[in-house]
Amino acid sequence: MENNSLLNMLLLHPGEYMSGEEISRRLSISRTAVWKQINKLREAGYEFEAVSRKGYRLLHRPARLDTVSIMLGMQTKRFGRNLKLLETTTSTQEEVRRNAEIGAAEGMLVIAEEQTLGRGRQGRSWFSPPGKGVWMSLLLRPDQSLACAPQLTLLTAVAVCRAIRTLTQIDAGIKWPNDLLVNGRKISGILLESVAEDERIRYCIAGIGIDVNMDLEDYPEELRTKVTSLKLEQGAEVDRAALISAILQELETLYDLYQEEGFSPIAHLWEALSVTLNREVTLHSGSQIVQGYAVGLDSSGGLIVQNEEGKKVTVFSGEVQLNT
Repeated sequence: MENNSLLNMLLLHPGEYMSGEEISRRLSISRTAVWKQINKLREAGYEFEAVSRKGYRLLHRPARLDTVSIMLGMQTKRFGRNLKLLETTTSTQEEVRRNAEIGAAEGMLVIAEEQTLGRGRQGRSWFSPPGKGVWMSLLLRPDQSLACAPQLTLLTAVAVCRAIRTLTQIDAGIKWPNDLLVNGRKISGILLESVAEDERIRYCIAGIGIDVNMDLEDYPEELRTKVTSLKLEQGAEVDRAALISAILQELETLYDLYQEEGFSPIAHLWEALSVTLNREVTLHSGSQIVQGYAVGLDSSGGLIVQNEEGKKVTVFSGEVQLNT
């Protein structure tokens, strides 16, 4: 299928009719295939008006995610092709872990409408209410040493950031290593968990949480000054299925680039999207506190901070505070 799926085409032309002939031509599929796709979308809760000589017009789309609309918009070869969509789960990370242990192939994706025990970094909980966000985990099986795992965290952050910026035009940026911010507020977090054997990665699970269509009142009061959503920033709801498809496309493209050329091109992309570099930061790493200017990434993905004495310190994990 071409870059625009049938659903994406209709979403890009709200209120307009598109003829079966035009859809068939753009997607290089038969008129019968167009009709079949329309019917699949109807079964998933989409409503269309079909008018002779005018074509199809999208009238209503369901608020909830469905496998059909996600798969129809997907342009990847591997990532997300084995898809498990859950109404609710404790954690998509644990669901992928169970499947990884019984031999699931790289690219398996688990998405949940709701997580009851969603996890962030350093054991924190992740607020993930039903029907408002993207809560998903992707299985990776890179042939890499365990020391390379931080690079995959940064790669995932780049992919999510690029997808958000492309789909919404929201100016999202990355705070090292894996938080996405908009106007200083967190909009997305990434958790990469690795299972290793003899210092080689057996598999990684890339967990992605994005606040998509949440309103301010959806958040607990203590979070309202710290977080935001794509809807709050854009002033309109964002199609979650389209966002998932865009993220998977970016992830697969960057992952293949990483496998072919190593970390260097990913590091350059990360630096271009960073809101951490060239800023004064305070970094808490265990009992260590590092203060100074964030000046770059090292070859493994660690953050290089130059302190007041001019000495450069590389930190590989921790919590970054951006100073004014």
